[in-house]
Amino acid sequence: MAYREHAAIAELTNVPLSTLHHRDRGRPSKQQSAQRRQYLTPKEEKALVNFLLLMSTLGQPVRIKFIPALAFSIARQRSTMNKTVKPPGKNWARAFEKRHLELRARIVRAIDWKRYSNNIYDKITQWFEVIGKVLQDLVILPENVYNMDETGVMLSILGFVKVLVGRDDP
Repeated sequence: MAYREHAAIAELTNVPLSTLHHRDRGRPSKQQSAQRRQYLTPKEEKALVNFLLLMSTLGQPVRIKFIPALAFSIARQRSTMNKTVKPPGKNWARAFEKRHLELRARIVRAIDWKRYSNNIYDKITQWFEVIGKVLQDLVILPENVYNMDETGVMLSILGFVKVLVGRDDP
């Protein structure tokens, strides 16, 4: 494409002339270039986001400190035998949260023993409603459903944990 054609298109579309020139010569956009440098592929990140949202819906939000380990497990699944995969950097989880606006970090505090009996029934019934919908999925085979995690409610543990939950999750 000639310079005059680029100039005319740039004038019509409000796209900088340099951008049109670079795209015409095969130079990737900053967004495409950044995606190639990401630790996980966009599909893998979407799968991780869906998993985090599901866990949050089930009442078992994932702690932020465990998310890099999940990403590392995903990255190892796609690696070849000749190339070793390094774990993500220390700021990867924060950048992941910023890239995905459907997630947000929340601080979860322990339930005081005095409030335990008042709140537990509603949470358990909601959990069974959510898990019932998940178990109706035909992809989940009955032989893969087992056990129940009884550690989901923090009681009188000092401090708090930081987790990633859905943007609209209460």
